[in-house]
Amino acid sequence: MNRAPVIAVIGENDPPPDVAALAEAVGAEIASAGATLVCGGLGGVMEAACRGARGKGGVTIGILPGTRPTDANPHVTYAIPTGLGHARNILVVRAAQAVIAIGGRYGTLSEIAFATIEGIPVIGLRTWELKREGMGEDSIRRASDAKEAVALALQAARPRAR
Repeated sequence: MNRAPVIAVIGENDPPPDVAALAEAVGAEIASAGATLVCGGLGGVMEAACRGARGKGGVTIGILPGTRPTDANPHVTYAIPTGLGHARNILVVRAAQAVIAIGGRYGTLSEIAFATIEGIPVIGLRTWELKREGMGEDSIRRASDAKEAVALALQAARPRAR
């Protein structure tokens, strides 16, 4: 059975308006491509991305840190409460075939690290740079806009989805 790719969108809870707009555009592009969006299900980048996806008729999954499905933002199609707090970040990443990081703070950094450890491709839009002496180039593939980020994520996701 062919399943739609699942793309995680990660980012900060309180983004500036331009980062929120970027996240909303990413969500819209994910839905337009027929992919499913998974995220942490709360506000900020997560809510903006879900709003963009739902606006295009897309499906969104929110993997919540708490135990109440009602904590999900109003644009989440399926809310999955975990009661795991920040530990749910690994579930968000593991649920996806590719990750798009938009802006972000330390929670986003943890998700980028989990994805890198798991070999899940990370596409970055105005997010962290991961460089360490002796480790070569940044492990995050950079995109300049929402359309490019989703195209790169889908390209990277396809081999993993089979």
